[in-house]
Amino acid sequence: MLAAFDLVGNPSSVHAEGREARRIVEDARSALAAAVGALSRNVIFTSAGTEANALALSPGLRGRSGGPAERLLVSAVEHASVLSGGRFPVGRIGQIRVTPAGVVDLDHLRAVLADGPPALVSIMAANNETGALQPVAEAARIVHEAGGLLHVDAIQALGKLPFDINEIGADLATFSAHKIGGPKGVGALVITEGLSGLEPVLRGGGQELNRRAGTENVAGIAGFGAAVKASLQALPEDLQRVATLRDSLENGLREIVGATVFSDQVKRLPNTILFTAPGLKAETAVIGFDLEGIAVSSGSACSSGKVQPSHVLLAMGAGPELAQGAIRLSLGWSTGPEDINRALEAWRKLGNHLLKG
Repeated sequence: MLAAFDLVGNPSSVHAEGREARRIVEDARSALAAAVGALSRNVIFTSAGTEANALALSPGLRGRSGGPAERLLVSAVEHASVLSGGRFPVGRIGQIRVTPAGVVDLDHLRAVLADGPPALVSIMAANNETGALQPVAEAARIVHEAGGLLHVDAIQALGKLPFDINEIGADLATFSAHKIGGPKGVGALVITEGLSGLEPVLRGGGQELNRRAGTENVAGIAGFGAAVKASLQALPEDLQRVATLRDSLENGLREIVGATVFSDQVKRLPNTILFTAPGLKAETAVIGFDLEGIAVSSGSACSSGKVQPSHVLLAMGAGPELAQGAIRLSLGWSTGPEDINRALEAWRKLGNHLLKG
C-alpha cells in the first residue's frame, strides 16, 4: 500500500506511471481470482462489501441458461446491505426462513422458488453475527434446478474457510478486504463466466470493463491483494488454532455465568461467538468489556451503535430480550491464550455484577 501511495499515475492512463498503477491493480485482481477459483476478468473492485452486494443484486441477471431473474429472494439473516434488496423493487423481494439454529431452511427455499418466476437468490456463506455456516452448495443446486441464480455474500468466509465459487456453484460472490486484515473501504464482486445482464450502480467512466465507473482505489486494492495472499498462506494453521481458542472461550463464558452461545449446535466460523446471559444488556456489556480493554460488539459491527434487537436472532425465533442482549466476540490471527484469559476475566467481573443484580 505504501508503494501504491507513492504512485502518481491513474491506472486508466497509458503512460508509464499509469501502467505501473494498472499493474498493481491487476496483481491484486489475480490474487483474489486465484483465491476463489475465478477468472481475473470476472473480479470487479468496489468501494466496500455493501457496494459489491448492491452491484450483485441487479434485476435482469442471466446465467448461461434460463431467463432473467425477475425477483429476489434473500435469507432472513442476511447483512443489511442484502436485506435492502439492492435495485429490486420492494414488491419483488421475498424472504427465506431460517431454522432456530440460524441455518437457511432449504425446504422453504424450494417452496418459495416453486411459487413464482425465476429468481436471484442471495444466501451468505457464513453469518456475520452467529458465524453459522450456510448450506450454499446445496442451495445452489436447488436454485439452478428452478432456473434461478445464486449470489453468495462470502465476506465473512474469505480467509477463514476455503471458498471456491465454482465448487460451491455460486453465480456471484462478494468479498471485503477489512475482514481479512486488509484496508477498510475496498471490496469486490466476483462473477462466473457466462453471467450477463449485470447493470452498473455507478456509471460514467469505463473502468472495471464498464461494470463499475470511477478511478480505482489503487492503494486500497493493493492492500486487498496483499491481505488475500497473507490470509490464505496462514489459513490451514489458523483454522484449528483459532477454533481451539474459540472453544476455550465459550466454555469459560458458560462456566462463569451460564452464557447461552447461539448456533453452537451447527457448523460455524472458527472465530465468531454470539452469546448472551439472563439479564445481560448489550450496551452495558460493550462498555464493561471496553473498560477492560476488550473490543466487542452488539451484533453486526455495521449496526452495533444502534440499541435494537438483532434481526438475526429474531429470525431464529429468539425473544426480543435475548435478541437485545447479545454480544459478539471475534478472534483473529493475533489472538492468543492470554487474550482469552483477559476476556474471561472481564466476563467474570460483568457476571458478578449480573449475579448481584
